[in-house]
Amino acid sequence: MTVETLLYEGKAKKVYATDKADVVKVSYKDDATAFNGVKRGQIVGKGAINNQMSNLLFAYLSENGVPTHLIEQISERETLVKKVDIVPIEVVVRNLAAGSFSKRLGVPESTPLPRPIVEFYLKDDELGDPLITDDHALALNLATASELDALRAQALRINELLQAKFAACQLILVDFKLEFGKTSDGDIVLADEISPDTCRLWDMETRKKLDKDRFRQDLGNVEDAYQEVYARITAIS
Repeated sequence: MTVETLLYEGKAKKVYATDKADVVKVSYKDDATAFNGVKRGQIVGKGAINNQMSNLLFAYLSENGVPTHLIEQISERETLVKKVDIVPIEVVVRNLAAGSFSKRLGVPESTPLPRPIVEFYLKDDELGDPLITDDHALALNLATASELDALRAQALRINELLQAKFAACQLILVDFKLEFGKTSDGDIVLADEISPDTCRLWDMETRKKLDKDRFRQDLGNVEDAYQEVYARITAIS
């Protein structure tokens, strides 16, 4: 029996070494967390749904010129990806006001924004993933000026593509979080996942929330929401 080497375990995934130095295996968990890990629980089937949904969306983005870490899905919960060094900046794109944006700036939830807003957050759970400016990122040596420009440009392009994809599923992409990584060649590629864990998605007609806000806000039917989003995406893929 082969013993796998666990390289990293996060809140939603485990990452294992493979027989290739530049390839790792990602295994998605059903664990659910919110508010930087303060609230914890389980969403049954989430790992399998998020893995398969992310892979469909990453493949779609790749087909449209966005470089990603995706190599190959090997099971419902497991995927082979390029090994990357994660850029310690979470990139958030907002199309409507919601979440921390509404709380921080006093803008009512669901208010349309005149243009997409890109925000950078320091990837650090212990500090609560604080909002940072470009100057902060440069001062902390998190990225170069050209890398920040690339992150912003890629995030806006991804937003355009995802908005179109989700609109075809009768879903509103309210906001979402992205993570990027550097390959061994120094290329910056999209990493992590795209799922109801990382996106706020509302039904276009009813504005029903179909994402992790159902877990955060104790709205119930969390599993059903994830399954519904996945079903809508697979129906058009």
